Amino acid sequence: MVLPYYTVAMVQYYDYVLGVIPLVLIGLTGGLSLAGLELTAALPAGAGVAAVIIGHALFVNMPAQPTAESTESRQRANAE
Repeated sequence: MVLPYYTVAMVQYYDYVLGVIPLVLIGLTGGLSLAGLELTAALPAGAGVAAVIIGHALFVNMPAQPTAESTESRQRANAE
């Protein structure tokens, strides 16, 4: 099986990030709301934490782009 330029570990990381964003937004907002915080205060708190997760995925652990050299070497290895 030939995998594209990204690794399986990175695909799993970004899959987790995409799943955690709505869970945090809905879960934290609901939890804070049930704890007695007003919805108008709980929603920005949940959205802020979701934004931090998105920022981490985009800027701290950013997706890698393949270089021309790595793509050519993989194509040669697949051809052999």
